[in-house]
Amino acid sequence: MVDSSSTARNTATMTASTSPCLSMNEKKHWWLSNRKIVDKYIKDARSLIASQEQSEIAAALKLLDAALALSPRLEVALELKARSLLCLRRFKDVADMLQDYIPSLKMANDDSGSISSSDSSSQQLSRERVKLLPSDNSDPSFKCFSVSDLKKKVMAGLCKNCDKEGQWRYLILGQACCHLGLMEDAMVLLQTGKRLTTAAFRRQSISWSEDSFSLSNFPISSDISTLIAPPTPPRNVAEFESVTQLLAHIKLLLRRRTAALAALDAGLYSEAIRHFNKILEGRRGAPQGFLAECYMHRAYAYKASGRIAESIADCNKTLALEPACIQALDTRASLLETIRCLPDCLHDLEHLKLLYNSILRDRKLPGPAWKRHKVRYREIPGKLCALTTKIQELKKRVASGETRNVDYYALIGLRRGCSRSELERAHLLLSLRHKPDKSINFVERCEFADDMDLDSVKDRAKMSALLLYRLLQKGYSNVMSTIMDEEAAEKQRKKAAAVQSQQAAQAAAIQFQQAAQNDKMESNPSAAEISGSNRINSNENKVASASSGSTTASVFQGVFCRDLAAVGNLLSQSGFNRPLAVKFEALSC
Repeated sequence: MVDSSSTARNTATMTASTSPCLSMNEKKHWWLSNRKIVDKYIKDARSLIASQEQSEIAAALKLLDAALALSPRLEVALELKARSLLCLRRFKDVADMLQDYIPSLKMANDDSGSISSSDSSSQQLSRERVKLLPSDNSDPSFKCFSVSDLKKKVMAGLCKNCDKEGQWRYLILGQACCHLGLMEDAMVLLQTGKRLTTAAFRRQSISWSEDSFSLSNFPISSDISTLIAPPTPPRNVAEFESVTQLLAHIKLLLRRRTAALAALDAGLYSEAIRHFNKILEGRRGAPQGFLAECYMHRAYAYKASGRIAESIADCNKTLALEPACIQALDTRASLLETIRCLPDCLHDLEHLKLLYNSILRDRKLPGPAWKRHKVRYREIPGKLCALTTKIQELKKRVASGETRNVDYYALIGLRRGCSRSELERAHLLLSLRHKPDKSINFVERCEFADDMDLDSVKDRAKMSALLLYRLLQKGYSNVMSTIMDEEAAEKQRKKAAAVQSQQAAQAAAIQFQQAAQNDKMESNPSAAEISGSNRINSNENKVASASSGSTTASVFQGVFCRDLAAVGNLLSQSGFNRPLAVKFEALSC
């Protein structure tokens, strides 16, 4: 086996430098020699592919290219080449090789290149734009038909005849389309391949005799292990089982995406986000193109539900997987404009403008022909004009000084006037979810097509996540400073209100006391006079005590008694004969 593989490699290196020469005089000899060479190439390629090593398969691919250069329509060489490309994970090359069998591309070409004719119309219009006679012509000897339709029917018949022997195209191309993210095409191709394979096996089993299913055809070994363990199934059976499992996984992903899109169209954004989370956070990975599309749809759901930070994060992931995604750039620019982050919005719009200019320069959309796009080529000039006008308006706004008026409340997802606890909780959740170190974890669940540079994808994801994280931190500090200022102002207002209420309470107490005294005086005027005289006497006594502070106690007591006698005379003169309550100590003198 080693010798055969080494000779096959030597043959592969020799075919790269030599090529058979053609001669018209030796046509028969040339044909025989080429047929032998092709058979030799295919035999060596089979031996190399059987080793299941990447280097051996690459060498077999060179042999198959040489064989196809001599015989371009050889079915065996085409199948081996397609299987080799699939083993090398060169899915784009498989799609380019068999792109005529991709259903979506075929339908797009039919819609753009042909003119549909209706049965209800009175006259038929062919592809050559020639008006034909009505189909219900009375003369049966004269019939009118379209050459292009006839050619199409003939080619369809030829393709059907080829499919009887070449059902491998559907199986291999279906697996390649699955890894490229074309899930609908992969499901159709794999189902068609399974149906054709099953039909071919059924036809083959009918032609078998009953002796073909007898036990004599199977080797019986005396080893017990071979009796317990079933024999290894052939390659076709193993491939059929793998295709069945892959088809089940594709149907599950498509079912969940259909439910998410239905919820998104119905306005049930939380339900749509839940279905997309099942796809994007599942245990089993998914192809790169399919995940990028799901991230883009979930960004729409987040945007509609008002969660701007999450929507920007999903746009970042989409652009990390597909840097030329027009929808992701446009959506992220609109989100940044919504929160008035104009410099970053201008950056995305300038990038989008460069992408539009490159499309118009190359006269085609980016990527291969089978890649799906949400925008058409004829829409690009109008979009470019509108984009240029918008960029000019934003530049004027930036020049006028609107760069500092960022709406951080909308970015974090809070209402104005929120509390400190609400801000801290929202900031904690966003910080844990959008940390730059965790921003590249989604790459682990992504199945990349071909030999994409994984480091560049991680760098793009980490850089965009770092910018979003810094914007969130800046928003947190800005909103926190606003909340602290509001809390300080609220404390000052409360303190001033407390002082004012205290002063008002004291004034009310004084007024209440004055009102009570006034009511008492109005109800008893004699008592008011007594209280007035008492106040006068108390004032006089205070003045006398202050002036005679240096006199002796006996003199003070005599003066107090004379004053008391004078007061009694005054009261008797005024007609007040009621007794006066006097302390006994005052009369002891």
